[in-house]
Amino acid sequence: MERKEFDIAVIGAGPGGYVAAIKAAQEGLKVCLIEKGYLGGTCLNVGCIPTKTLLANASVYHKMTHAADFGIITGPISFDYSKMKTRKDGVVDQIRKSLGGLLQSNGITILRGTAEYISPREIKVKGEENVLVYAHKSIIATGSEPLDIPAFPCDHKRIFNSSSILEQTSLPKTLAIIGGGYIGCEFASLYAELGVKVIILEALPSILLLQGKTIAETLTRAFTKKGIEVNTNVMVEGIDYAGEGLSIRLKDKPPVACDMALVSVGRKIISHGLGLEKAGVITGDKGAVVVNDKMETNVPGIYAIGDVTGKFLLAHVASHQGIIAASNAIGQEAKMHYNAVPAVIFTMPEIATVGMTLEQAQEAGFDAAIGKFPFQALGKSVATRETEGFAQVVVERKTGQILGAQVVGHEAATLIAEMGLAIANELTIECISDTIHAHPTVAEVWMEAALLANDTPIHFPPKVKKG
Repeated sequence: MERKEFDIAVIGAGPGGYVAAIKAAQEGLKVCLIEKGYLGGTCLNVGCIPTKTLLANASVYHKMTHAADFGIITGPISFDYSKMKTRKDGVVDQIRKSLGGLLQSNGITILRGTAEYISPREIKVKGEENVLVYAHKSIIATGSEPLDIPAFPCDHKRIFNSSSILEQTSLPKTLAIIGGGYIGCEFASLYAELGVKVIILEALPSILLLQGKTIAETLTRAFTKKGIEVNTNVMVEGIDYAGEGLSIRLKDKPPVACDMALVSVGRKIISHGLGLEKAGVITGDKGAVVVNDKMETNVPGIYAIGDVTGKFLLAHVASHQGIIAASNAIGQEAKMHYNAVPAVIFTMPEIATVGMTLEQAQEAGFDAAIGKFPFQALGKSVATRETEGFAQVVVERKTGQILGAQVVGHEAATLIAEMGLAIANELTIECISDTIHAHPTVAEVWMEAALLANDTPIHFPPKVKKG
């Protein structure tokens, strides 16, 4: 087997791995990037990009069906889902090719195959290329994959996971989604917008429970209004084939009939088979590689980033961890901070959060309050007929420091960036209210929420004072 030597070897070419490789290569190091599948990892190929492309298709369809609200007269509106799927594939292919060119321009060697440590500094690559890599330092970025449940395994014909469902070229009449987390809710929005009857089956008391009570209740109302059936506190025991469809067995409840099912109950960390025991790398809960705030494992010279660390299963967190790991690997000290991690759920309406919810702030011992402003009181939102939802900031009463923010509604994904910057830099609520926000824009919602948090609203009725 051919032996090749590198300064840094990165295992996994997802949004964490390829960013780490580029960062290291730009410092003049000899870098290899080992990938057994497609460049871009889960995010580009079966996650963020394909799902958001399909959701963008659905958004255009939604706007066209409501064109009359804007005085625009159209003929009958219809869609071809197979062409939507083809467009999705084209978007993924385009970005994947661009990524390949970017890596090549940085002088990074791409090795196609599976990686396995045989010692702390040696990695065996088997696949398209069979190479023994000697790396002075290495970064593990192997990611995660959909969790399969033995009681109702995916057959990828009628029972799908979040990856295989993206390959469908036609729509069912009825889709049951097992799991009401952010992935399940995004698919619920997509399919419901395209006319599919969607049934959510969630074992917990609420969908999106981790996002806090306010957001969970708001999305539940929005889903119900769209005709999505939300069932909580239900335990799925199995799935049976029933003619051309499925029958989902529930504990102590009648079965649910559907044409197709999506199992969306979480993701599994990919660390098995990497030979981590031969490298001496310690893993913890559910196979997560244990790291410190420098992304260092217990073995000097070996780092881990992204989903495999079990910290935040988000592409943008993996990318930032990649920069931190590569920086430390090349001798530039850097540390990760998780106090201002934005998270976006691309449902309809969109949801975005950063920092703490009110409940989390109170549990942490803060004397916290919120300022909450509805989009229906915002001029730009009324003009564009995008009035659903609200934005709110969570602040510490005494100091005014911003502890968190949540937004539900149009352009939530873009709006959350301002609050991420504010929390990361420990700004106070006055920093937001004293900043001139352009009018008319939806970004004004933060200024209005900040004023409300200070009990000094301008475009909202004041609180009634007692006594």
